[in-house]
Amino acid sequence: MVRVIEDMFGIAVNPMTQKTDRVRRFTLITERGMSVSILTMGAIIQSLKVPDFNGKLEDVCLGYDDVAGYYRNQQYFFGATIGRMANRTAHGRFKLCGKEVSVSRNLRDRHHQNGGFVGFDSVIWDVVGVHKDGVTLQHISPDGHEGYPGELTTNINFSLNETGCFGMRIEARTKATTAVNISNHSFFNLAGHGAGRDSLYQHMLMIKAQKIVDVDQELLPTGKLMRVRTTPYDFSSLVSLGKRLNQVSTCPLGGFDNHFCVDIPPNRVQLVARVVHPCSGRFMEVHTNQPGLQFSTANHLPSEDSSDIPISGKDGSNYVRQGAFTLQTQKYPDAMNHCDFPSVVLNPGQLYDHQVVYRFGSCPKRV
Repeated sequence: MVRVIEDMFGIAVNPMTQKTDRVRRFTLITERGMSVSILTMGAIIQSLKVPDFNGKLEDVCLGYDDVAGYYRNQQYFFGATIGRMANRTAHGRFKLCGKEVSVSRNLRDRHHQNGGFVGFDSVIWDVVGVHKDGVTLQHISPDGHEGYPGELTTNINFSLNETGCFGMRIEARTKATTAVNISNHSFFNLAGHGAGRDSLYQHMLMIKAQKIVDVDQELLPTGKLMRVRTTPYDFSSLVSLGKRLNQVSTCPLGGFDNHFCVDIPPNRVQLVARVVHPCSGRFMEVHTNQPGLQFSTANHLPSEDSSDIPISGKDGSNYVRQGAFTLQTQKYPDAMNHCDFPSVVLNPGQLYDHQVVYRFGSCPKRV
């Protein structure tokens, strides 16, 4: 039986009201000890503890011990819910119903990224339901906020069960036609959140995709899709992530930050990715109804090779470049400017329904 425990994580200023508000934390715990902690600030996944093959629990999600940590490092979006539009929107503009919409340009004063200056990651969400297996948070984004038309009401139901499945169901409705592409920006390392780069290279990865979204030097989509077969981006079968990282080490990014086209059939939730850490036995599966998966290897974090000062995370851990990965379920980036991409338009009366289940477990250690 799953238990739901609430405590107070801290105090923060809600940018929507400019008033001080409590940051509540809800921890979902299984009988085996697996747990997930969710904050009302940014609908953030603050902790995710998973047993290894010996039953030893380890927190596998990057984050901070206090509100100040999230404020100091807000640009990394650790564990945060991203919206209204995840990823990048070229030049902060797109056409909607024949009219040009201009949204905030918070990326180098040129482009829109992850919902703008005050995205879903920054606000204090309301608690609208506490259930036997989880919690439901809500945020109402006003008409015109960050340039987006239409008042948008978003509910996220976080749930956990005894089989190791941690689920998020994101639902949204709008009062006027708008664009919606919500995601979660959690960074994982199955060896432990502070285990670093060497442990990331030990991981194995599978992504069920034959194509990725082609991008330019600013990581903006060109509108083309690139086949991955016979390239380092081919994760169609379980392969060493370390091997693949070595193959792209001389590329401009020196790692991965790519959008994989998993193209799930409508109204189906299917397996799209699997990650295994053989040394601990931990594995993670991603099941979703979304057509895309943003896979990155934290290339923008401070580099050990350059003697950069690492980010100080939970329990005094150091977070460094390529010490974690993301697998963000979403629709394609900049979809409003590419008519061939899956639509991100939401009309009044329609329901935005984004489902993702992260299934965690452990397999016996190989002798």
